[in-house]
Amino acid sequence: MWKTSVAALLFGVIAGAAAAECEETRIAGHGYTVCTVDPARDDLRLFLNHPDTGKLLGSFESIDRMLERDGARLAFAMNAGMYHVDRRPVGLYVEAGQQVARLVTRAGPGNFGLLPNGVFCVRDGRAEVIETLRYADDPPPCRDATQSGPMLVIDGALHPRFLEDSDSRYVRNGVGTSADGDRAWFVISDAPVNFHRFGRVFRDHLGAAQALYFDGNVSRLHAPALGRSDQGFPLGPIVGVVVDADAALD
Repeated sequence: MWKTSVAALLFGVIAGAAAAECEETRIAGHGYTVCTVDPARDDLRLFLNHPDTGKLLGSFESIDRMLERDGARLAFAMNAGMYHVDRRPVGLYVEAGQQVARLVTRAGPGNFGLLPNGVFCVRDGRAEVIETLRYADDPPPCRDATQSGPMLVIDGALHPRFLEDSDSRYVRNGVGTSADGDRAWFVISDAPVNFHRFGRVFRDHLGAAQALYFDGNVSRLHAPALGRSDQGFPLGPIVGVVVDADAALD
C-alpha cells in the first residue's frame, strides 16, 4: 500500500500554499520535491530564448540574469518539455502569446511519441494539462504552452501503457493540474523511478485530474527557498514563477 510519511505536510501543499511553495516529501519510500503554484496569483511563465538577442537561455542562472534588469527573479523553475539537440522544442511551444513550434499529433519514437501525450497551457489565471488531440480539436487561448509526453494521468487514470513492475527508471519530472485549473503541481523525483510510480504521485497523492511528463534523466529543479538550483548542460524550455527580486524566500 502506498503511504506518505509526511501526509500532513503534503496536505498543506495541496490545500493552498504560499506562492510557488516547494516542499520535500517521501511517498512509498521514495523522495520527491513538490512545488505548488496558484496560476491566478503567481506569475507563471515559460522561457526559451532571450527576447533581445534570440539566444538560448538554457539555464536558471541565465533567466535570473535576464529578470534582474526588471528587478525580478525566479522563485521556482524546472525544465518543461522535450527538445531537439539544438534545444528547439519537439512539439508545440508558445511563449507570451507567440507560437514558436507547432503541435505534433502523430505517434513517434521515444517518450514524446508514446500517445497519448499532452500540452501544458497557461491562460487567464489558470493552468491546464490537456491531452494533445483534445487540444487540437479546440485550442484554448494559451499565453504560454509546452507540449510533452507521455501523459501521466488522463481524467484521473494512469496512462494505459504504464507497467507497475517496469525496470525503466530515471529521475523524472512533470506537472499535474486540478480539475478547475486553479492549482498546478510540479514534481521531481529525488532518485530513479518508473512511470507507474511517478504517475501515482500525481493521481493518488496530489489528486491531479491530468498530469504530463516533462522529462527524465535530464530533470532539474530551481528552488532557492530549499537552497537548491540544479546545474548541468543547457536546457530547452523552462517553466518558472517570477517574483520581485526582494521577495522573501518562503
